[in-house]
Parts: sequence; C-alpha cells; structure tokens
Amino acid sequence: MTASTLLARAVVTALVEAGVREVVVSPGSRNAPLAFAAYDAARAGLLRLHTRVDERSGGFTALGLTKTGSRAAVLCTSGTAVANLHPAVLEAAHAGVPFVVLTADRPARLYGTGANQTTDQRGIFGALVPTRVLERVEDVTPDALDEAWRATGPLHWNVHLDDPLVPDEPWQPPAIAARPLVRPVPELHETIDAGPGSPLTVVVAGDDAGPPARVLAEQAGWPLLAEPSSGSRTGDNAIRTYRVLLGSRLADRIQRVVVYGHPTLSRPVGRLLARPDVEVVAAPGRGVWAERPFAVARTLGAALHPEGGADPAWLEEWRAADRAVGRQLDRLVAQESALSPYAVAGAVARALPPGGQLVVGPSSPVRDLDLMVPRYDAGARRKVLANRGLAGIDGIVSTAIGAALGRDSSRNLALMGDVTFLHDANGLVLGPDEPRPDLTIVVVNDDGGSIFATLEQGAPALADRFERLFGTPHGVSIESLCAATRTAYTRVGSLPALEQALSSPNGGIEVVEAVVSRAERRVIDERIHALRP
Repeated sequence: MTASTLLARAVVTALVEAGVREVVVSPGSRNAPLAFAAYDAARAGLLRLHTRVDERSGGFTALGLTKTGSRAAVLCTSGTAVANLHPAVLEAAHAGVPFVVLTADRPARLYGTGANQTTDQRGIFGALVPTRVLERVEDVTPDALDEAWRATGPLHWNVHLDDPLVPDEPWQPPAIAARPLVRPVPELHETIDAGPGSPLTVVVAGDDAGPPARVLAEQAGWPLLAEPSSGSRTGDNAIRTYRVLLGSRLADRIQRVVVYGHPTLSRPVGRLLARPDVEVVAAPGRGVWAERPFAVARTLGAALHPEGGADPAWLEEWRAADRAVGRQLDRLVAQESALSPYAVAGAVARALPPGGQLVVGPSSPVRDLDLMVPRYDAGARRKVLANRGLAGIDGIVSTAIGAALGRDSSRNLALMGDVTFLHDANGLVLGPDEPRPDLTIVVVNDDGGSIFATLEQGAPALADRFERLFGTPHGVSIESLCAATRTAYTRVGSLPALEQALSSPNGGIEVVEAVVSRAERRVIDERIHALRP
C-alpha cells in the first residue's frame, strides 16, 4: 500500500475519532488520497460526504455544518485552492467555530523549485490558526487527535502527499469509536447585586450569547437588549426596539451593562459600552481575539447569579417604551406604498416556526431583522444564525445550506441582500448526488448596497459619486442565475405575495426574490431612529 494512502487513511481515522461527522471535499489531484479515504469512510457510515467544486463555497459549507453542532472538516488540493478557504477560516477563527481544514500539499522537497501548484502552505492562514504539518503516518499522533477534539476554532492540517496518489484497492475501515463532543462543565457561580440601590442595569446579548443572557435578565428583572443571532432573544424581557430606545432619555439612566456574546450590529450599543459613566461586566469573548474593544470593569469566570431583585419599575419602563415605539415602527413600515426591506424582514421572522432555523446575512438584512423580529417564546427551539465573527458578505448561501444540512429543523430559511447572494451564487452549484436540504432563501433585491446609504458615505453632499463607489447597481437577473443552477425561483413585489410564497415552500432549495427600492432608504432609517416613546 502506498505511503500517501496510509497517511490519508490515518488522517481520516483521527478525524472520526475526534468527532468529525461531515467532510466537504473539493476535487483536485493532490488531495486524491484524502478524498478516496473520506469516500470509503462515508460508505462505511462513519461520516457524511459533501462535494463542492468551489473551495470557498466548501469552506463556508463546513462552517455552516459546524455552527449547527455537526463537527465538520473541509478538504482541498494544493496551491490557490488553499487560499480560497481563507475567508471561511477567518470567520471561524474570530467566531470560535471549530472545524478542521485539511489541505493536501506537494512533497516538501519541491518547496522552492517552482513545481506545479506548489507554494508554502505551512501557516498560510497566519498566526490566528494553529497549523500541524503531517508528512508520515507517525505524525498523526495522539496529540494531533487531542488537538482536533479540543479545538475551539479552526485547525489546519497540512498533509504532504507523494506519488502514487491512487490506492491499490478500496478501504474497508473498521468501526471507529469517536470521543463525545460534549465535555462536562463544572458548576461554578458568581454573584452580582440586583437588589434595591444597585445600579440600573441592562443585559446586552451579542451574537452567540446563548441562553445565559436571557436567564440572567429574567432572574434579575433587567431589560434584555439581544441581537437576532444571540440565541437569547426570547421571553418577556427582550426589548425589540432597543436600538431606537438607546437614543432616548431612558438610555441616559443606564448605569451598568452585562455583556454576553459578540455585539456588533449597532452603533448605539457601541456608544453605550464606551460611556465612561457605565460599568461594564462581560463574559469572556469567543474566538481568537477574545479581548473586548471596550473597557471592562469585571470579566466573568463562571455563571452569573443575581443577588436580590431589581425594582420592577425599571423593566416596566423599558417594556412600555418598547411597546410604544414598536407600534410607531409598525405603522411607519405599513404606510410604505411599496414593499420595503423592513416588511420583508418582518415577514421572514413571522414565517419562522417553532423548531425552525434562519440564517441571516450581514449589512442591512440582519439590522432590519433586529428591528422587526417578534419576541419569540423561550424553549421553542427557533435558531437564528449569522456569520458575525468578521461579518463579511462571503459565503452566506453556502453557510445557510451547510447549516440546513446540519440541523434537523422544522423549516429552514435564509435572508440576505442581493449583493451578498451574488457574492456566493456558486453556493447553488450542487452535483446530482449531493445531499440537499429544504431551504428557502429570501433575497432582498434593491440592486446594490443599500446599507451605505444609511452611513456617512450616503450623505447628500456625496451623491455625485455614491452610486459608482458604494451603491454599485448591477442589474443582474437573479431569475437567470437560478435557472442556470436549476434552483426553484419566485419573484415577489408585495407583502401578500411574499407571505404567500413563504407559506407554501416548494421543497428543496428555492430562492424567493423580494424586489424593493433603496431610493428612500436613508430617509426611512432617519425616521425610524427619530421615533420616541
């Protein structure tokens, strides 16, 4: 048996032992030994195999699979193929998503020679991603397996493979016992004062904050300012219109903030956390840069339990203000004569059933959803995901498909803008034998980048250059793109048509294009942020 075949099978065995259950492969020559080993392991029922012709799509598919709890690995050949994984690897590094990156490499003796598809791949992802070089079976040590099992972010295994690259015969792997991915956590607790005389406090829940933010807010009786992908925007303490209320006099009275997760969506939250008169208590951040970008008076090391209960009047003031602003916001959105991005976000949020999953893209859609998502019931298993590690527009279609494949959901939805969709249109390219989820992708098409209209770049004084530099109208026919990939497609231009499309999915992957205008985007946003209780 060839040395490359033996090494590839040892690598795949180690991955299975480390809990990897999904492998995404992009075709190539140098990675053939690894691809054959993964195929044989999948045939033996040890893992599930996915093939993507585009490595960038493959990387984000693995990211989506892992974000929903199915530990994944992505596998590619040597050369520029490796560089195409970098966007997904960076997102995973900054979000703390632990998937394994397997890159096939030429023999080390060819380094520096100008041999075909040969470059220095060792450490190609930089200091933020641990790299292990594997040249012999002996390099696949128990330490390597342990490293893969304990990983809290992406891990790079660079595998040197020499000719011959094709095995002599198929592999029939034995039963491989995998380590459980759930590790026991010691029940440690810290306390925080919440009784009479304690600071007026709110809980901020950023991306992937999880249930602890909601639990603390409910136990202490504090308002919960939770982003849609926080995993904690449920229950009676969640404040829907917090971004607007942070511009009101109510926010001026905040004295303390408890932060969970990775808050990135709004400048009002950023300004709150930067206020010198506000004490910030924060759980440790996830990802390679866990240090907070704001001053933290106390970093939590365990679960937080409140001592005493806050004056209920504080929470009730926030609830009353939220109800008042929410009614004004709903009237403003309903008064729009044409379909608006906010109406689209609201419709998608309402269409998410208990047990459903929604992947939301960056820029405007996640912020529109933040204002329009209803207060979901706790325990209903609705899951909202977003790539907020670096918050790029890369790979959202592929992330959504991976996430849908990785979780048994009652309904899978995705919401993204047209530029984000076009950036990852390759994600729709799936072979005839590939696993395909039921997934409805709602594309809010305003023919360009509307978020910039709401920022400094969108000021009227810069209108003469805005469209060329930031608005970037493209005129692409999304219908034609979907036809080219045989993806089911529906175009809607009104709220009733959108609600009808969402209520009757076709099955499989489908795209619903919601056509909106960005002509009044800046004006509408200014009206929303001017709302007051």
